[in-house]
Amino acid sequence: MKIKRRVLLGIVALLVLLASGAFLIGCSISAPRYQGPISAHFDGKQFKNAGGVHAQEGLGPMLRWQLHSNKGNFPEQPDLPYGPKPPARVGLGKLRVTFINHGTFLLQFDSLNVLTDPIWSERTSPFQWIGPKRLRPPGIRFEDLPKIDAVLISHNHYDHLDLNTLRRLAARD
Repeated sequence: MKIKRRVLLGIVALLVLLASGAFLIGCSISAPRYQGPISAHFDGKQFKNAGGVHAQEGLGPMLRWQLHSNKGNFPEQPDLPYGPKPPARVGLGKLRVTFINHGTFLLQFDSLNVLTDPIWSERTSPFQWIGPKRLRPPGIRFEDLPKIDAVLISHNHYDHLDLNTLRRLAARD
């Protein structure tokens, strides 16, 4: 009886240690919080939702949402082929926009190639073995991308800031 209790306590202690480690790693790789001028929706350190809607913060509300929400069945996704390879450049005064996936667009204008929020990884996570998995492949293959002159990142969520893709782009271009 005492051995079972010790084993159970050891398992609980290990789980707490792992959860604490994951929390600390998450905090250490997160971007620093923004500090700036005060506005109607920003007190200088924290943003507030319009209309008095309050976000529930912390692990408890997130776990309740995950455990008790009815997510339903996700519709079957068609197996779409990759789109055509875009041109290397478009001329002056020309504009071409290629939708790739989610927030990723290839903007080609005035002989410039700009890529927004590039993500070619299989998961939107700092780790490729865990995290939300891609439902569809990107609209074009990474190998079909023309040389990229600039990358625009809208914000630092993993589905908009994919470090693996940025490393691939930096090494290639």
